[in-house]
Amino acid sequence: MNKKYFPAALILYLNYFIHGVGCSILGQSVIKEALATSWGVEAMSITAISAALGLGRLIALPFAGPLSDKLGRRISVVIGGASYAIYLIGLACAFNAGTNGGYQIAYACAIIGGIANSFLDTGIYPAVAEIISDAPGIATMGIKFFIAISQMLLPFFLGMTVATTAAGLTSYNNLFYVCGIGYIVLLVLIFILPLPDSDASKGGKKEGLIESLKHTHFSFESIAMILIGFTCTGTFQLWLNCAQNFAKTNVGWEDPSIMQTYYSMGTILALIVTSILTRKIKDVRFIVAYPVICLVTLILVLVSPSQTVCKVAAFVIGWAGAGGLLQIATSVCNMLFPKIKGTVTALVMIASSLCNYTILTAASAMTPSGVMVMNIVLTGVGVLLGVFVNLRYTKMLESNS
Repeated sequence: MNKKYFPAALILYLNYFIHGVGCSILGQSVIKEALATSWGVEAMSITAISAALGLGRLIALPFAGPLSDKLGRRISVVIGGASYAIYLIGLACAFNAGTNGGYQIAYACAIIGGIANSFLDTGIYPAVAEIISDAPGIATMGIKFFIAISQMLLPFFLGMTVATTAAGLTSYNNLFYVCGIGYIVLLVLIFILPLPDSDASKGGKKEGLIESLKHTHFSFESIAMILIGFTCTGTFQLWLNCAQNFAKTNVGWEDPSIMQTYYSMGTILALIVTSILTRKIKDVRFIVAYPVICLVTLILVLVSPSQTVCKVAAFVIGWAGAGGLLQIATSVCNMLFPKIKGTVTALVMIASSLCNYTILTAASAMTPSGVMVMNIVLTGVGVLLGVFVNLRYTKMLESNS
């Protein structure tokens, strides 16, 4: 661990602090209503813009990683930061465009935002692990921590930046501009600060995803693990993007944005507690226990909606759904399939991005109650997959040893 890289590590983490706003801002009910009013669409239609973030990730994932390895982490982070600035400032421009193509502009910008996410992931995850080389697990956990902190503060950011346009429309463009400019400042700083030399020049040619797939035999267990990447992403993405609409429609809660804070508090505590629990409990147990907790919580919200239930549920879903479950699933993949862990891990993340695009696109055309039912079904499938993997766990370890 070299202290001269610490300033760069802080800048890298701040990229994810802003990302925490960017990836969840379209799920806020007040943002949805402001944008929907400007564009002349239904509030749930804004969920399709969130889905475009997943489409952008799908487009970039096959080549973002290899580019990071070949050209270095700095280039990948700069591309990601610049693309994210385009996404956020583009949302403000789309709002101003109104019914004159505003929705279409936002969709295109969201695709660029998804591409930005892929480049940030493939640049920053390895970079912080290389900077804090004696504790790479804690280094990458710090990324999720910065995201959760910004999401917890998001309702307060919304209150600070809300404005009214000359036409009488509620606008959050100030927040879009501040975050976009923030990314520009960070990418300039990352050009200046030193980073560890971690290019592919240290090693030989690595097999790419397509080449690896050609030589890989997929068992039912490996397919189940890939599908868990899909289902666990669906659980927290549907909640993050649509639960506030459910609270407004089914509870009559005028401003449920505080649910975001409870959700983030759950995520932050989960990162701490789960990291301790995994030292005593096998990781594979969490991929069935956490989805079961989420399933029970979602059913309770559907059958007995109230402000109190929604607040508690937001905390629980933040904990059990978003507090590292996808990362735990990836970790289990590495343990169960050591010979193809790179391939399976990549496919889990692709499944996650595919879920983000398909499920949120479907949700944009549904009622909030319909989305909650879909989330229950999807989470239930995740429970069944988790049970199957747990039942096969010992045999899989023996066959891969």
